[in-house]
Amino acid sequence: MTDLLQRGREYFSSQFGAAPGGLWSAPGRVNLIGEHTDYNDGFAFPLAIEKRTLVAASVRADRRLRVASSSFPGVVEVSLDGLDPDALHGWAAYPLGVAWAMSEAARESGGPVDGLAGMDLALSSDVPAGAGLSSSAAVECAVALALNELWGLGLGRQQLARIGRLAENRVVGAPTGIMDQSASLLGEPDHGILLDCQSLQTESIALGFAGAGLGLLVIDTRTSHSHADGGYASRRRSCEEGARAMGVGSLRALGPADLPRAAALLDTQTFRRVRHVISENQRVLDTVATLRTRGPAAIGPFLNASHVSMRDDFEISTAELDLAVSSAQVLGAVGARMTGGGFGGAAIALVRDSDARRVAEGVAQAFDRAGFAAPRIFPVTASEGARRES
Repeated sequence: MTDLLQRGREYFSSQFGAAPGGLWSAPGRVNLIGEHTDYNDGFAFPLAIEKRTLVAASVRADRRLRVASSSFPGVVEVSLDGLDPDALHGWAAYPLGVAWAMSEAARESGGPVDGLAGMDLALSSDVPAGAGLSSSAAVECAVALALNELWGLGLGRQQLARIGRLAENRVVGAPTGIMDQSASLLGEPDHGILLDCQSLQTESIALGFAGAGLGLLVIDTRTSHSHADGGYASRRRSCEEGARAMGVGSLRALGPADLPRAAALLDTQTFRRVRHVISENQRVLDTVATLRTRGPAAIGPFLNASHVSMRDDFEISTAELDLAVSSAQVLGAVGARMTGGGFGGAAIALVRDSDARRVAEGVAQAFDRAGFAAPRIFPVTASEGARRES
């Protein structure tokens, strides 16, 4: 983290010619279980990780917004008075989309929108992009936390999570739920966040990984994905169609007992999409209950079953993700599954500390034998959410 802070300060100075007024950061996340449940008003169980995105920021004397990213060339500049969500594109749509969404929130609350100051914002990150670790939400939440303080809006963290979701849905055009932003803002060390996406209530759940001699390995397949692609949107449409056919507002209203009726009413593909969401919601609840009663070493079957459901019912896995999961399982992982939106990205494996190196090396060898590009494999730990750094 010290290195990221130093890089962030230096990068801001190189782009804007002065030291930043402050530094804020937000983490990426791993979703332990509960995939594609968030936009169906279901349950998810993510955790914040130690890899973070940093925003260095300073208030300007005018109403210009200037944003720079160490991952992309150039500085994007717009006026707060002409912040049009339909005119924001590329990487800058994430931070500027948050600025737009926050100005809308200020307007709706009767705040002094015309008095909001311009900003210089510089982004640096060590969250791998495109790996299913929610690098986009890390950007959104770091920027939201900085603007909330510098603009004096006084918004709570759940409000900031909704602002990040609005930016991603309306400006970026990705039909995601609120899980990623919630994890990035609300994470705690050695805890997961049980998120009820219908009520937006959250509960911090102790993981106990360290005490049990367990850890999480991320297996980044280095195959990129984008939530704005048609695959993600088509899955969401299938879920909405299934809910309408079943006569409910969202799939959250259905449980395992409704599956026989769903099988009779729905076409085969829509039924499989619905079955994934219903069964995944149950797996989230079962995972949390098992953590409380039997400990983390007993949750492996739920992780494994989640991957099968995403592979076969939701059809969002890839050959690389399947190999990452199956090879980790053969090598002794307690459980493994793909994580994130799918169509590429990363898998996670819950492993015993004594097995971590062997599992990582064995997965890399399996990729080499299959002719796939070498994966990036690294451990992650449940960490603190978004915060001011200095």
